[in-house]
Amino acid sequence: MEAFVTSEIAGGVGTVTFFHPQGNSMPGVQLARLAAEIKSLGDNPDVRVIVLKSGGEKAFCAGASFSELLSITNEADGKAFFSGFANVINAMRKAPKLVIARIQGRAVGGGVGLAAAADYTLATEAAAVKLSELTIGIGPFVISPAVERKIGTSAFMRMSINATQFYSAAWAHEKNLYAEVFDTIEALDGAVAALAGKLSAYNPEAMKLLKQVAWEGTENWDALLAERAEMSGKLVLSDFTKQALNALKGS
Repeated sequence: MEAFVTSEIAGGVGTVTFFHPQGNSMPGVQLARLAAEIKSLGDNPDVRVIVLKSGGEKAFCAGASFSELLSITNEADGKAFFSGFANVINAMRKAPKLVIARIQGRAVGGGVGLAAAADYTLATEAAAVKLSELTIGIGPFVISPAVERKIGTSAFMRMSINATQFYSAAWAHEKNLYAEVFDTIEALDGAVAALAGKLSAYNPEAMKLLKQVAWEGTENWDALLAERAEMSGKLVLSDFTKQALNALKGS
């Protein structure tokens, strides 16, 4: 299957789905489409709640596209690429609708950021998480505000420093990254549908105000995440990162 980002609306629920054959990794064009679809659903009066999901039954999101990272040759392009994740996180944050994330499998790097930026995240037991950025010479700078907001600085630093370890879905649940964890994808899908159905019947103005209250203090994230994207955009040009990416690509 080829990569895609799609959205559909049914019964007041707007569902946006992304897919990439390489573990649902995210090249820049995918990130731009995802941010645009989330904004579109947020602006659509027929949508009362947004569900974010990825295609397939394995990884939820493997993070940044290694191939695209290797193609970056200057700081401007580096900042532009990492701004893609920033734009998706900010689209989720600023959408006037609650965002439910469905995490059916492993989430790495930017995938953890997407899970953290949702207002309510449900997952399966297979949805382990990892922040592997240090292993390739960069850091989880763009996603750190969203991840720290959900799990706290201590847990964020633990994941960032122990960058080769996957942390279980149970651990992510304990640290409040996941609100609920299920045995199977079928059970996950049932819970997502049930929750989205309930929310679609609630007062949209009340949910909008609830979201505003929950995200108070993040009004500077447009500028903050742009600064973090610039940090990553510089580091990705290093010899360390190029060598690490080539080694991983060839393994």
